[in-house]
Amino acid sequence: MLTHPLENLDPVQSVQVLPRHLAGPGAVDPRPVWDFPFEEGWSFAQTEAGTAAAFSPCLRLQTTFDPQPDKPCKGTWTINAHRAPFTPPAWWVTFDATTPAEILHDVHSELLDLYLEHRHSDRDWLFDKGTAEYQVYAPLLARGWRHEVKTDGAQTFFTPEGLGGLRHQYATDTKGVAWRAWGGFPDEPHWTARFSVDTPTTLVAAFTASLISTEPLQRTVQDIPTQTRRALYVATPTGKQPNSNTPVAPPPPAPASGHTR
Repeated sequence: MLTHPLENLDPVQSVQVLPRHLAGPGAVDPRPVWDFPFEEGWSFAQTEAGTAAAFSPCLRLQTTFDPQPDKPCKGTWTINAHRAPFTPPAWWVTFDATTPAEILHDVHSELLDLYLEHRHSDRDWLFDKGTAEYQVYAPLLARGWRHEVKTDGAQTFFTPEGLGGLRHQYATDTKGVAWRAWGGFPDEPHWTARFSVDTPTTLVAAFTASLISTEPLQRTVQDIPTQTRRALYVATPTGKQPNSNTPVAPPPPAPASGHTR
């Protein structure tokens, strides 16, 4: 049996890998993930145990990180948006702590953009769908993701290798989960993300754009999930390699044309 390039590298070897949804979480650190302008009135607090929270100056946006190292998901990242301070959330998003940090950063960057756009317009972008739903998944189809539609009001998009997906519950109640994404085997994913009904579609689109980005993620070999390593390819090994002849996996073949309903 042919060995995979990652199997020939030292566990502490740093590599750049794709696809992103199988790369592992990377550095779990709230400040770089959130990257909010804390010098401009945003609040940040973190306990010795690692639990962290950040609030917008208007107190309508709240983001939290709750580490739970003993659980498979290692904790939860949460975004809550409130129409008025101290009221129930109008919408929410959750990510397992095992979600790739770069994807988390891109979603929170879009969240900040929505917040800043609201400050300079009459439109409340935090509570406006803004983007058509097809813009969330059209890029997935263009990258060769498989599409299934069921009669229960849901459509599901699967990665080309079958180790990740996005489920869109387009017929749902007002309090349910509209979008659910995962990386890894469906019955035992590495990570899961959930977007409630009324989450701005622009935010979900930023998530999928980051998910399928062709910019590799840098990881050490030991931090990459072992169960799905053979579905990864090494873009550019960095640092010292134990064997100068260690092969580098080629990029995957160009995806087939996206399927349509």
